[in-house]
Amino acid sequence: MSGGVDSSVAALLLKRQGLNVVGVFMRNWTVKVPGLIHCPWEEDQRFARQAAAQIGIPLYTWDFEKEYQEEVFKYFLESYKKGETPNPDVVCNKKIKFGLFLKKAKKLGADFIATGHYARLKRARIKNKELRIKKNKPSFIIRNSLFMAHDVNKDQSYFLWTLTQKQLKHCLFPLGDLTKPEVRKIAKRAGLVTAARKDSQGLCFVGPISLKEFLRPYLEEKSGRIVLVEFNKNGIKKERLIGGHRGVHLFTLGQRQGIRVGGGTPYYVAKKEIKKNILYVCAKKDLPKFFPTKIKIKQANWINSGSVRFPLKCRARYRYRQPLQSVKVIKNKTNKFEVVFTKPAVAITPGQSIVFYKNKTLLGGGVIE
Repeated sequence: MSGGVDSSVAALLLKRQGLNVVGVFMRNWTVKVPGLIHCPWEEDQRFARQAAAQIGIPLYTWDFEKEYQEEVFKYFLESYKKGETPNPDVVCNKKIKFGLFLKKAKKLGADFIATGHYARLKRARIKNKELRIKKNKPSFIIRNSLFMAHDVNKDQSYFLWTLTQKQLKHCLFPLGDLTKPEVRKIAKRAGLVTAARKDSQGLCFVGPISLKEFLRPYLEEKSGRIVLVEFNKNGIKKERLIGGHRGVHLFTLGQRQGIRVGGGTPYYVAKKEIKKNILYVCAKKDLPKFFPTKIKIKQANWINSGSVRFPLKCRARYRYRQPLQSVKVIKNKTNKFEVVFTKPAVAITPGQSIVFYKNKTLLGGGVIE
């Protein structure tokens, strides 16, 4: 229970179903730097405690701050140093929420863990194909499948692509069939203190400042050039220096805000040359020229690997809430994966997650190389 309305209502719904529910607040980050970092964990914990009391369940606090620093924050900084754009929410889900948290909950006797994620989980019995090979095997096995949430505006399945069958069999997502307005209505009717609380935005440790300002104390600044790339009518490329920056690691491919060059024309980050510390920008119409129609991915995970066949035609997104687009996933002889797009994948960024769907079923995902 994070202290927000979603996890509060998830706990309430499970309690109403007659389950033995225990609330847990995770303390992952308590660092505060005046004017730079402000994580309201104490306020969040207070709201979680009050909501738990209203629901009639106990609330415990589990401290994962050391593990969060090692598994999530360290990865976050190292990715930016390499010029990548990381996705710490995905890593937190994999390593902390559905990793260490699940492990501890099971050790203490829990059958399931539940979160306020907007995603749908369905379980189905399927025949055990190993029956003919191995004796004393059950006649069926349970297959866990993840689906997009009913509320497409809040769907968070994108952040769950790393989950495995071993994890999913112990998971519950009570909000998957509800919309956000319905969740708030349930909380209001129950009189929960979290009913009207605003949703948290972004990363806890960043606070109300920009990501660029946050990174400066952690990553060494290095002045470099901003080069504008233009194309004439014949498609010939021309480059010219238009400004300077304080480190290419502070920028994301496709970024528009924060480039800070004059001229009145909005420019977008088209390319980052890490070793030479050069930032290339262009007009929006020229962005597709800088991005590929084929990429490689690493750390791929397929939620129901036995039902996925390659080459795989499906849909994908490589940013949260981005419209889905048609792709083909190819598996080579060394079990590596390539993703082929029908048109240039504009602003696709190394380090981010690409997530695959068939209709509304979450197939899996990977990290963009």
